[in-house]
Order: sequence, then structure tokens, then C-alpha cells
Amino acid sequence: MPVRAIRLAAAAMVALLLCLALTCAALNAQSGAGESTTRTVEGRVTNAAKQPVDQAVVQLKNSKTLQIRSFITQRDGKYHFAGLQTDVEYQLKADHDGVSTSWKTLSVFNSKKTPVINLKLKK
Repeated sequence: MPVRAIRLAAAAMVALLLCLALTCAALNAQSGAGESTTRTVEGRVTNAAKQPVDQAVVQLKNSKTLQIRSFITQRDGKYHFAGLQTDVEYQLKADHDGVSTSWKTLSVFNSKKTPVINLKLKK
């Protein structure tokens, strides 16, 4: 086989391998495109009689940075926090008129995009 034919065959093989590598990279990018690194948590604050609590202060604590975010509920008692990292655990609790809930944990092992954590005030 002449040297020129060997060189052409080698160039064709390199081009084929390059096309395969680019195709694999594109498929990998597509499969990861729908995955997000953020999530939302939501829930409802209720009293001992299981009624929604208006104006309850819900605190969300980042377990890594210890930063606390707050949300004040409306008449329906609902709260939500968006833009939460999926690789961080969070603690949630609510306070209203001197009554508090216990701390609840949003675990890194909870894979739901929008987990629901309801908080019940105790007397």
C-alpha cells in the first residue's frame, strides 16, 4: 500500500473519531440540559386547630452559610422559597404571636424539585 493511501486512511480515521467524540459531547450536553441545581420549597403554616395562620414568620436557614431568609404568610398560611441549592440542607421553622413550630429539615436527599414542608404551631 502506498504511503499516500496510508496517510489518507489515517486522516479519515482521525476525522471519524473526531465526529464520534463531538457527537458524544453533544448528547451528553443534551442529557444534562434539563437538570437544574436549584429547587423551591413550599408549605403552609397552621395553628393547633389546623387553621392557616396569617402573618406567621417562616425562617429558612442555610446549613452551610447559616444565612436566614424570612417569609411572612398571607391569609392562606402559605409560604415558599425559591432558588435553593440542591446540595445544601435547609432548616425551616415558623413563629407567630410567641408560638413556634419545631425546626424541620429539607434534606439534600430529598430529590423533589418542589418539596412541601408544612409547619404546625404548638402552644
